[in-house]
Amino acid sequence: MEKERKNAGHQDTGLLFLVLFLLICGLVFLYSTSAYNGRVKFHDSAYYFKKQLFATSLGLMGMYLVSCMDYHILVRFAPFFYLVSLVLSLAVLLFGDEYNGSKRWLSIGPLSFQPSEFAKVAVILLLTHVIIRSAEQKQGILHMAGTMMLLLPIVGLVGTNNLSTAIIILGIGVILIFVSNPRYLPFLGIGAVGVVFIGIFLGMASYRLERLAIWRNPEAYEKGFQTIQGLYAIGSGGIFGRGLGSSLQKLGFVPEAQNDMIFSIICEETGLVGACLLILLFGLLIWRLMVIATHARDLSGALIAAGIMGHMAIQVILNIAVVTNTIPNTGITLPFVSYGGTSVLFLLGEMGIALSVSRYEEP
Repeated sequence: MEKERKNAGHQDTGLLFLVLFLLICGLVFLYSTSAYNGRVKFHDSAYYFKKQLFATSLGLMGMYLVSCMDYHILVRFAPFFYLVSLVLSLAVLLFGDEYNGSKRWLSIGPLSFQPSEFAKVAVILLLTHVIIRSAEQKQGILHMAGTMMLLLPIVGLVGTNNLSTAIIILGIGVILIFVSNPRYLPFLGIGAVGVVFIGIFLGMASYRLERLAIWRNPEAYEKGFQTIQGLYAIGSGGIFGRGLGSSLQKLGFVPEAQNDMIFSIICEETGLVGACLLILLFGLLIWRLMVIATHARDLSGALIAAGIMGHMAIQVILNIAVVTNTIPNTGITLPFVSYGGTSVLFLLGEMGIALSVSRYEEP
């Protein structure tokens, strides 16, 4: 205990620096991308920037408070957090607000938020809680399947209107079970079941099949307009870009450019060089999370850091893959960069948990 107390308090400064640097870059890119839309819709070019800055400020305070906590307390209350996420996700289906054809938001007075962002954190904590409690049991395929079954309620509720978040949650589950299990063969079976499950889920709604058709041939569909304009933005950026603030595609050609498609405007303004540097920043962030997971004092800390690392990696890869039309459009944000107060709040909360784990690293 004395040794643990002595090591506590030394947070990962590398992770903290990367998070802060990404936040600054994100705010700069967001202002550059959203100024036109803000001026046209709200007569304020800094409208989106000011809202994101406010959410970021709250998130930084939350990150600091969470980083000072013992992460074992959060793991202890994981079942409660998961239950809350289920209730909130159900409330979205019953009372949620619909924007751009998707019902993903809950409103409480003047504030609105996306419960699906909280669900990601709740799932990481729940799986950590479950895996630790069953660490002494045999880690067979039935046990792994049973653990994944715990996620089906939240995946079903969230996936009804937000397939991308459902995929992220399933991905987090697979990563955490993979990290906690020394065997590799059972994951082939889990992967096959996952492919079948996603195929069935895609076939349950006609608009999801339509997205597949748009992905294969966006020029043939009116809804492929956003994808085509995003690709125009990427191509017109060249090697070094047009210059920060000089994008043409953000002037109404890429709809809601400050949201999911912001990476295309970053490519247009900063070129291939700027896009690669941003990807490098995300890569370094994921690497620091991996280092924290590797050096965590116990299994609980390792699983939490690995879950956050998995969430970050999956979301970055999916967003960039969607923008470049490598996969069908799923409506997913780029962490710390895309506009979205709820997203940045809970992402910073996750970074706070990772910093808390880093305080108790092995010497």
